[in-house]
Amino acid sequence: MATAIAFGPARVGFGLFLSQFRDAFALSSSMAGFIASSAFASFFASLLIAGALTPRFGPRMPVVLGLMAAVIGMVTVVLADQVLWLAVGVALAATSAGLCWSPFNTAAERGVPAELRGRALSIVSTGTTGGIVLAGVLALALASMAYNWRVAWVAFAGCALVAGAYNLWVLGLVLRAPGDDSGPGLMHSATRLVHRRAWPLYGVAVSFGVTSGVYLSFVAGYVESSGGLPGLSAGLSSPVLYIAIGIGGLVGLATAEFEARIGLVWLMRAIFTASMLSLLAAAYVPASWLGLGVSGALQGACIMMQSSIFAFWSDRLFPDLASVSLTVVLMFYAAGNVIGPALAGTAADAWSMQLVFVVSAGVSLATALLFPSRAG
Repeated sequence: MATAIAFGPARVGFGLFLSQFRDAFALSSSMAGFIASSAFASFFASLLIAGALTPRFGPRMPVVLGLMAAVIGMVTVVLADQVLWLAVGVALAATSAGLCWSPFNTAAERGVPAELRGRALSIVSTGTTGGIVLAGVLALALASMAYNWRVAWVAFAGCALVAGAYNLWVLGLVLRAPGDDSGPGLMHSATRLVHRRAWPLYGVAVSFGVTSGVYLSFVAGYVESSGGLPGLSAGLSSPVLYIAIGIGGLVGLATAEFEARIGLVWLMRAIFTASMLSLLAAAYVPASWLGLGVSGALQGACIMMQSSIFAFWSDRLFPDLASVSLTVVLMFYAAGNVIGPALAGTAADAWSMQLVFVVSAGVSLATALLFPSRAG
């Protein structure tokens, strides 16, 4: 529930409703890019907060704080009457993603047998798919009934409130008493976490942060500006795309099984190849049902599988630093998220969004080709 909200509407809601935000707030591509990057920057900052709180207080506090931040941020978006407040609300809601992910590595370490931990972390990470599908279905239903986008964000805030109340209760089952340190913090572990064997993980985190950040921030607006899907009004195309992303993400549930069958190296190369194809499909066939469906499904599968890999690869490298090591990986991922949309928005104003997607596809291809054969 926590990852569904934090990485569903709280994180992708801005991209999903970008065309409506453009109309309501007169956003340019560069403005949209910087709002998206500010949201990813708040994600980065909240990772540091989660990294500090989880070792000291356990997983419950950061998760519940994140979901409450999502509620307040979403309500701020609902009430926004100018770009500044829109940006504040989007950024505040996005902090939930940083606060609600890495603590579950600690929860899994405490409550799940070692042989099932990879699968459990895959399931937690793939909870995102439910949130993305929920956001897409709700947006589709409201758009088809001509409801204002603010209604959707009220519903999102209500879901975040319910998820926060539930996690407040259920994570108490694995919370240690206040004052009982659950492991070394981020600063104390820094020298260990820069070990050379972790460099491939950090590198792919930055690369995927750039490409997924560009995709999630701009693909919906690009589809609608390209005329949308045949037979639908332009405003209904974005929800369909996000439903495809969510459905494709269900593949993430089997990430651990794929890795066991073909190995981490070939799985990573397959993921970045799929990311390249997803971006190229978005660039060249955004107004095709088949092209857009394939693009969304591939991107969803990449996002969810990569999320699962971040969790179990970091746990495998640093088993005694479960939450802290994932926090560091996510910081590299968030850095890519910040860089990608900011550059993409500026480049789109100067050249074209199609070129931005093509260049992003090149980044994914280069990562697939350069991924080391002895990683993992």
